[in-house]
Amino acid sequence: MRITAGLDIGSTYTKAAIVDERGELLGRALEPTGSRLNEVAERTLEQALARAGHRRDEVAYVVSTGFGRHQAGFVDIHVTDLTAAARGAAKLFPNTRTILDVGGQTMKATRLDDNARVKSFRLNDKCAAGTGAFIEKTARYMGYSTVEIGPLVETSKDAISISGVCAVFAESEVINHLSQGVAPADIMHGAIVSLVGRSVQLMKRVQMEPEFTLIGGILRFETMARVVREALKAEVNVPAGEMVQFVSAYGAGLLGQRRLEVLGVEGARAADAATA
Repeated sequence: MRITAGLDIGSTYTKAAIVDERGELLGRALEPTGSRLNEVAERTLEQALARAGHRRDEVAYVVSTGFGRHQAGFVDIHVTDLTAAARGAAKLFPNTRTILDVGGQTMKATRLDDNARVKSFRLNDKCAAGTGAFIEKTARYMGYSTVEIGPLVETSKDAISISGVCAVFAESEVINHLSQGVAPADIMHGAIVSLVGRSVQLMKRVQMEPEFTLIGGILRFETMARVVREALKAEVNVPAGEMVQFVSAYGAGLLGQRRLEVLGVEGARAADAATA
């Protein structure tokens, strides 16, 4: 069996996915990224291999993606997170035409062509108010951990408006709402609605079209997907459970398989060496 590994070295978490030649996901692992990117990439890969029941010497090819993709010195090739996410999303949902990826530090909207290639994209990486970090920071300010966000929002009766276009101003609104006795659940709900508003604007800028696929860690919270559905007035695809965080890593592994299929192991590595 020929296996490849995809590594998504994100700003918040590093994800690894082990993929076989049929495109099946054999194992996965996730670790906080921290500051030692090469080390965490190695560790996460080893964990994913252990869960897949394979050894490191059985991996034919390793592909890295994400903001820290160039920091993993042991990989065979680097690809952009847009390309990896497109391949992973299209494998899970073949009719995907627009992807919304909400990560810890960036939010991306991507439109794909009929062959799952990136046709256009827009990024929001200038302000935390447009990323998952805004949601997590709001929760922490109110005394809640990240894992408590989902259950907290599910108890909300109404979304309180948070109109600040900057994370600093938005935090001031949160403080004001708390001082007025507004329920933390309603504030959290409002923060998600605010984030969704920004995400829909980003999707409009790539001339979005269905099917829509949502990925990224913040999509672990069902309320986020529900609010996006309501804003778009359309159904959306969301990978089940934790898989929503692994789409880019999975896509990177799939791209590795495709490269080996076309060039073979030796040919791929020769090509990589020639362009290094």
